Amino acid sequence: MAEETIASVLVGETAGVLPLVCPPKPGDRLEDVDTPALILDLDAFEDNLRSMQALAESHGVALRPHGKAHKCPEIALQQVSLGACGICCQKVSEVVPFVQAGLTDILISNEVVGRQKLELLARLASRAKLTVCVDHPDALTALSAALDAQHSAVDVLVEVDIGQKRCGVQTHAQAVALADLAIRLPNVRFKGVQAYHGGVQHKRSFEQRQRAVLKGIRAAAGFVDALRRAGYACEVVTGGGTGSALFDAASGVFTELQPGSYAFMDGDYGAMEWGEVTALRHALFLWATVVSTPAPGRVVLDVGLKSTTAESGLPQVVGQPGLRCTALNDEHCIVAVDEPRASPALGEKLRLIPGHCDPTFNLHNEVVAVRKGVVEAVWPISARGLSR
Repeated sequence: MAEETIASVLVGETAGVLPLVCPPKPGDRLEDVDTPALILDLDAFEDNLRSMQALAESHGVALRPHGKAHKCPEIALQQVSLGACGICCQKVSEVVPFVQAGLTDILISNEVVGRQKLELLARLASRAKLTVCVDHPDALTALSAALDAQHSAVDVLVEVDIGQKRCGVQTHAQAVALADLAIRLPNVRFKGVQAYHGGVQHKRSFEQRQRAVLKGIRAAAGFVDALRRAGYACEVVTGGGTGSALFDAASGVFTELQPGSYAFMDGDYGAMEWGEVTALRHALFLWATVVSTPAPGRVVLDVGLKSTTAESGLPQVVGQPGLRCTALNDEHCIVAVDEPRASPALGEKLRLIPGHCDPTFNLHNEVVAVRKGVVEAVWPISARGLSR
């Protein structure tokens, strides 16, 4: 094919770069958006943001949503505009696009180890108010040295293990020793503790989840009390997530919450018992096309493992109870048609609820923000792939 013929079928080619054909743009109808695509229902999304913000404010605690859930600066800006005190990130490189977008208060809710990461962190600390978690004296010492070389400073939180069995100091004495060290070292300021238990977030039963969360809260309170007795007031006690936010907010122990998925509500969270205490709705969807109808009782969609993940369950077809996802391959989703009359036609587009929102966001370049069937905005997922 001649060069001019190739160019004629491309949209918006500049400087020899071959762009996506027919990228979504504001004003497009949803049915015209090409697939696979990640779709955000703005009405449900904004309701979710307001609900969690109201929960935090009703208990006098701060809301610090987790940016790792979406990796999208525009979403973080929306959260902060409604009252969030800042955001969390999980990795240093992930912080960069958020700072570039104007976010100025970021907690790296993780340990930072390694020369390159510490150097980047120290440079970022001159552009934004950063807080970092620590659980080892050597890591804290290296952090202080890197900051000193850049003439910058950060707040530090001692991460405490309240049952997750992942990161965090194991004893009250270790927590106090780290606070002692932080007071002596330059360029770091002790501010409190991080107490996060991811395992309790996804317990299906409301009562089981409540019991597990309260056990973790008691453990967190023990660390805070030990630090207080040693002379260290914990200005910040941060942790929690979407599944535990109700209990954490009312605990009197936590000063801020770190939920992420609440804004989107994936299939895993949607399968949990919530009682009568939440108005959170599904807001994030995969937009997929039927690309094959090979046999009665089976259709195939163009969404696969390169568009979503399956570790928290297969996607769910929205609004069509006769359709059931049975498998995800690299580029395909197999859908069983349990009710023949529900069988979609070749080329028909379907909405799916992803099983887990965090890794799904990380597989897409952009999220298409839609209101009442019309594209309102297209937001880059600028921190996707930034895992260092």
